[in-house]
Amino acid sequence: MTAPIIRRLADLRAIHRNWIRAGEVVGVVPTMGALHAGHLSLVEAAKAACDRVIVTIFVNPKQFNSPEDLANYPRTEHADADKLSPYGVDVIYVPDPEEVYPSGFASSVTVAGVTDVMEGAKRPGHFDGVATVVAKLFLQTGAHQAFFGEKDYQQLLVVRRMARDLDIPIEVIGCPTVREASGLAMSSRNMRLSDAALVQAGKLHPILMRLASDLAAGGNFDDLVGPAKADIAAAGFDEIEYLSLCAADDLRPLNNAVCPARLFVAAWLEGVRLIDNVAVEPAAK
Repeated sequence: MTAPIIRRLADLRAIHRNWIRAGEVVGVVPTMGALHAGHLSLVEAAKAACDRVIVTIFVNPKQFNSPEDLANYPRTEHADADKLSPYGVDVIYVPDPEEVYPSGFASSVTVAGVTDVMEGAKRPGHFDGVATVVAKLFLQTGAHQAFFGEKDYQQLLVVRRMARDLDIPIEVIGCPTVREASGLAMSSRNMRLSDAALVQAGKLHPILMRLASDLAAGGNFDDLVGPAKADIAAAGFDEIEYLSLCAADDLRPLNNAVCPARLFVAAWLEGVRLIDNVAVEPAAK
């Protein structure tokens, strides 16, 4: 059964009010649509943990740095609703733009520290847009738990810090990255790649895993990063924006795996910007 699509905040709150009166736990899965198996895994996690589940679909203009990228982002609302149908979600919240950014909207949420590197450095203002819209969606849905994929790990940390700092009473839960058989992290952007580029893109994850293994064995990132970048270029990627080793808790740069860490990469292929990350276990002492 397809869940009702709600576009007005007042209508969502009328439904939500009854859930709260019944003492039910509400989960939210915030998305920008173009749903794939990665999103659906978040829905499964929410359904397993919560009495009621809201999936939000809103292509947020404030987190795009490029008007062209915003224009090209796929809008597939009806297909998304069909994909959600087997999961029994309770509401699909597709707010009209004025429900999120009404006339005269003049506020912004900024999270310092974890936004200073990688995506934050390469895409100025991006995380302000993310933090602002997610704060609004948390407050609009009144959810107790929110589910985000670790594929956007930096975003996950930003959202957690934002909710904590603003005292929004919600638990932000990270869920494992869902991958294609090749290892390529599932992303809505993948549908813009040709079949040949999808094969090339699948070579990125094994390179990251080899680098993570070498670091866990005690390797030095400064010594290993050059050869890893050469491997990525040899796989056919046009540009590597960054390949970074950071602490898993606060994203401080590391040169050795002295604590739980993650490798992060952003690279371009066929005009599509792909990101990924993998965990790195602390090196044995």
